[in-house]
Amino acid sequence: MLSIILIMSLVATAVSPLFPLYGNQYGLNSLELSLLFTSYAVVLLPVLLVTSARGAFWGLKKVTRIAIWLAIVASVLFLANASVWMLYGARMLEGAAYGLFTGVAVPYLLRITPESRSAKAILLSGITVSFGFGLGPAISGMLAEYISVIPARLPYLIFIVMLLICAALIEMLPHEKRNGDEVPGKISIGVPPGISRHFWMMAALPIFTLFTINGIVFALIPTFVVSVLENTNLSISGLLSLLLLGGGALLQLLPVPSHPVVRLRAGLAFLAVGAWTVVLSGQESSLLLLWIGVALQALGTGWGLQVSLRFAGELPEAKDRPRVITTYYFVAYLGFIVPIGGLGVLSNMFGMNKAMFVMDTAGMLLILCTIAYSLRFKREYYALKDIAV
Repeated sequence: MLSIILIMSLVATAVSPLFPLYGNQYGLNSLELSLLFTSYAVVLLPVLLVTSARGAFWGLKKVTRIAIWLAIVASVLFLANASVWMLYGARMLEGAAYGLFTGVAVPYLLRITPESRSAKAILLSGITVSFGFGLGPAISGMLAEYISVIPARLPYLIFIVMLLICAALIEMLPHEKRNGDEVPGKISIGVPPGISRHFWMMAALPIFTLFTINGIVFALIPTFVVSVLENTNLSISGLLSLLLLGGGALLQLLPVPSHPVVRLRAGLAFLAVGAWTVVLSGQESSLLLLWIGVALQALGTGWGLQVSLRFAGELPEAKDRPRVITTYYFVAYLGFIVPIGGLGVLSNMFGMNKAMFVMDTAGMLLILCTIAYSLRFKREYYALKDIAV
């Protein structure tokens, strides 16, 4: 199941380094490329909300199977694309596939895992998803750059084969144990009043900021490398994605700082410094600075995601956790949709470097708000945690 999670995750993000090829092929500007990027999240979000509530009723293995076959159809569309609408259709189908998959994959993994190993399964699944998100762009970028045969299509030919392996693997896994009395869950998001302020400032705001800043890397770094740094090597943006998310996943294993509030502050600080280093790389036309900036963002990403998700799980009482965590992911994907669309508009008006400067400035203000609030939150954290338990 972890192999399936890895392959589905890497396919979901693999398109990123190919954006310059699509831009040249269809004459797409930065705004249109941003819309192509965000169309994935626009579809994923409502599908995830529905699947999270009703996946267990429909059958976790059954929904996982459907998600895999939808991903195969999306990859076929990417492989065969002959017009812009096919690209958008493929991207939106990909969002639907991963929305279905995200809503059931980890619950299914836990259903077929002995309870004594569930904590390890959760840890490994989180690292696998983040590493897969980074590995996909690295694979497609390397293939497109160093194998000149149909560079915009070859990666998806390979991904289709990998997804067919997933389709075979899921049939080898057992059906989940069901109670026989599952009913469709209620689609619900929201936060109990007692933890509302803490949740929005210490979980929701950090993950929104993190997804916004990292979304800039995913959506526009391929074009940024080509147009601003004047480097046409498609593998660079893919390897940067691997560094950002794969590195961020592995850096979560660092044991210090151990206090979650201190760890979140440090993560946000690294995220801020990394984001400004990326902007500086454009002003100085320095590829080295870009690598350093993304490496710093990787550390901030790993710690920020780890701690904000921990708070989203720890602050609410057990009965409220599902809808609070669903709200957390809802806010996270808004970080992909809203700011990146704005970045596309700004880059069309003022150029990419100035647009990134404006968006990073907004991100820094959000980071400062979280760090300032954390001074109070740190004093109350352990008491809040004990109440929730």
